[in-house]
Amino acid sequence: MFTRLYKKIRLLKNKGKEPYLSLYKLLGFYPNDPGIYEQAFLHKSSSIEAGDGRWLNNERLEFLGDAILDAIIADILYKHFQNRREGFLTNTRSKIVQRENLNHIAIKLGLQKMVIYSAKLNSHNNHLYGNALEALIGAVYLDQGYRKCYQFVEEVIIRKYINLDQIAKKEVNFKSSLIEWSQKNKLEITFELIESFMDNDGNPVFQTGVLLLDNQIGVGIGYSKKESQQNAAKMAIKKLRTDKEFQQIVSDLKKKRHGETTKEEEFQELPDETVVETESFEK
Repeated sequence: MFTRLYKKIRLLKNKGKEPYLSLYKLLGFYPNDPGIYEQAFLHKSSSIEAGDGRWLNNERLEFLGDAILDAIIADILYKHFQNRREGFLTNTRSKIVQRENLNHIAIKLGLQKMVIYSAKLNSHNNHLYGNALEALIGAVYLDQGYRKCYQFVEEVIIRKYINLDQIAKKEVNFKSSLIEWSQKNKLEITFELIESFMDNDGNPVFQTGVLLLDNQIGVGIGYSKKESQQNAAKMAIKKLRTDKEFQQIVSDLKKKRHGETTKEEEFQELPDETVVETESFEK
């Protein structure tokens, strides 16, 4: 009882001061513990040592916020789309919480002005602002509880920056994105049908492979050739974006054929998860 009263007195005393004021403008409420929000904006490249020997940064809060955000978005979608199936809800949630989207929202919220990170870190080719947004959500949850955190996500993030009906209708064209990237980088991409077969219910199933300079970089399965190509392209894009060893192989092959290498940032131009949105798949 005394602790709660003390916190309330301290809060009233500091409402017009920093960092309370900046956090109020961002969150829409005054925090009980501004320190946890400051930690949410502290990237691991600028970790600080706590008194007990621990290093403080926003990684643990990001982990927590990621889980809380998934739960809140799932609840919002479940209530908004009352007659849609699990697969549709999962896909729509993925579009909302994918890294580029969170990064974009974080910048609109102004988090790029609040995140502390090493000057040596290239903020353009990673998702530190989106990660900080997840850490912020974790901080709100710890400071205010689930109900207030739900309100923050719904009112500050969803209602302002996400149209649920529009994002649900849009689809990702991984195949088109991969082909455009390959043409820009003078790298030949081909899609080849590996096999087709029937599943246990007699439905046709297709398996497609993606070849880059005659090297298979992705395999996809689907109930249509188009679906299998999309899944194969998605796997290929993930490999190109994240496999450093393979990136070097691709760069060496390009140099051998065209006399120039593929820079690391050029691989990051490929979409991450569901960042590229089109009205329909390529026909």
